[in-house]
Amino acid sequence: MKDKVLIVEDEKDTRFILEKLFSRNNYEVASAVNGQEALEVLKTFSPKVILADWTMPVLDGLALCNILKNDEKHKLVYFIILTARSSLKDRIMGLDVGADDFLVKPVENQELLARIRSGVRIFNLQNELRSVEHSKAVIEMACTIGHKINNPLSSLVLLIKNIENELPEKEKAIISDDLASVNEAIDRIKKFANELNHLQNPEVIGYYEEKRMIKTD
Repeated sequence: MKDKVLIVEDEKDTRFILEKLFSRNNYEVASAVNGQEALEVLKTFSPKVILADWTMPVLDGLALCNILKNDEKHKLVYFIILTARSSLKDRIMGLDVGADDFLVKPVENQELLARIRSGVRIFNLQNELRSVEHSKAVIEMACTIGHKINNPLSSLVLLIKNIENELPEKEKAIISDDLASVNEAIDRIKKFANELNHLQNPEVIGYYEEKRMIKTD
C-alpha cells in the first residue's frame, strides 16, 4: 500500500509539479488549493504527511496546521510548511503552532523527497508507540475489570452454595432448573473474568452501529 501525502498549495504550476514528483516516487497524492479545501479532503483521505504552503487565501498553511494539531484524529500527521520566509522569528512562530518541519522555497527535489520519507518514518513510529500504549492500557483495564468481577463473584458462588445446602430437597427439586441456570451464568462470568485477566493481544472489533468492543475469545 502506498504512503499518502496531501499537498496544500494555491499556485497551480507548483501544485502540478509536486503532484507529479510524489506520484513518480510511489506516493498516493491528493491536493487542495487552500487550508479550507484541505479540511474537506481530509474527511476521506488520510495522509501520513501534509506539505502546505504558508501563504494561501481563505485558510493559510499555518492556520491549517494549528487546526490539525489540535485535532485528535490528525495530530500525528507529519506537517511540513513550505514557505519563502526564512527568518528565525517565522520558524519559531510555525513551531509554536506544531509544524514538524520547514522548507524554504525554492527547494531541491531530492531534499524534499528526503523530508517526506523522514515524515513517513516518524508518523509510523508515533503510531506504533500509540498502538503499544493503547494495548497496554486495554490490558491493564481488562485485568482491573477481571479482578473487580472475581471478588463479588466469589461471594456470589458461596452464597448460592449456602442456599442450596439449606434448602430442603423437595424445594430444591422445584427450583432445580433455576439453580442450574444461575450456576451456568456464574460459569460464563468466571470464564469471561479469566479471559480478561489473561488478555495478551487485545483486539477491538465492531459490535453494533459505531460501538466497538474488546474481543476476548
